[in-house]
Amino acid sequence: MAERWDVVVVGGGPAGAAAALAARAAGCSVLILDRAVFPRDKVCGDGIAPEALDVLAGLGLDPAALTEGSPAVPRLRLRSPGGTTVERAMHRPAFVVPREVFDHRLLQAAVASGAELRRHTVRGLTAHPAHVEVDGSLTAGVVVAADGAESVVRRAVGVAPNRPRHTAIAIRGYAPDPGGDRGVQVIATTGQRWPAYAWSFPLGAGRANVGYGELVSSGVTRAGLLAGLDALLPGAEPAGLRAHRLPLSTGRPRLPDGRVLLAGDAASLINPLTGEGIFYAVLSGALAGAAAVHGPAAGRAYRRAVSRRLGRHLRHSSTASWASRWPVVMDAAFRAAAADQRVFDDVVDLGLADGRLTARTLVAAARRLR
Repeated sequence: MAERWDVVVVGGGPAGAAAALAARAAGCSVLILDRAVFPRDKVCGDGIAPEALDVLAGLGLDPAALTEGSPAVPRLRLRSPGGTTVERAMHRPAFVVPREVFDHRLLQAAVASGAELRRHTVRGLTAHPAHVEVDGSLTAGVVVAADGAESVVRRAVGVAPNRPRHTAIAIRGYAPDPGGDRGVQVIATTGQRWPAYAWSFPLGAGRANVGYGELVSSGVTRAGLLAGLDALLPGAEPAGLRAHRLPLSTGRPRLPDGRVLLAGDAASLINPLTGEGIFYAVLSGALAGAAAVHGPAAGRAYRRAVSRRLGRHLRHSSTASWASRWPVVMDAAFRAAAADQRVFDDVVDLGLADGRLTARTLVAAARRLR
């Protein structure tokens, strides 16, 4: 007889761990399946926005414990395609925590809450009216797909992957911190094969996470990614380079009804302006875990929760992504941010959290277009 669980979470990363924590808080039995042994590395910029920590604090976790050993990063430097540079303090500091560390801490917290973790590669599932069958050996009232950009569960329920124009690819490694441990995150954009950008996020102890990404539709190659990184962060010479696909929120699917929920990268929740995904991951995971109690109506409940919490932001970030196809627009926005801390904060919130296109920022950018 197949094992029966209230909730099966496929994927033990931030979205999956948050889903498990929320489902356990609602009284559900939870099984987490992941093909990897944790701790494990994950290709990412490693940046953790304070808003992501707020979500996890709401699930009962201590942000200080999650970021222990990683110094706060209070400042952000932005460089536009035209060369405009603005560096300011963020309204709240961010953290840079290697995913090998951060994801393991989150998963440990989910297990401590009563979820069971099992190493298993999910190969398929079948949704029935009364349950979901996973690999013929497990049944669940609800399955949360948190299995990343190449989600097996997403394919199994017939949701197509993002098209190339809504998918980025990034390469990431670790290098000496070019900022000299000044506590500055750097995002540098370029007009070549736009939209494309590089980043350098300080880890402390003289090291930084550095990388470069652009759209798949540009015909990018590994050599092109390395050339882009060298052009924007000359002399970085990172080690441990790995690449990863990023399904952007501009191509996100309609979240399905029923007992299978898509969260994080599996739902194409990646910010199209910055490639940030941790905030979206923990927030969507938490919403999915909370919605799991609705059983056959979980999909509808989850879709409504995501729309209430992120709908307006996602529309605004998509609009900003469309407008950013013209580098002159980015130049104007960055000049406006250089002139006004409030505009800078608006830009950061839109790219790294759940901010919106405010009238203040639109007016300020329009003035600098002229």
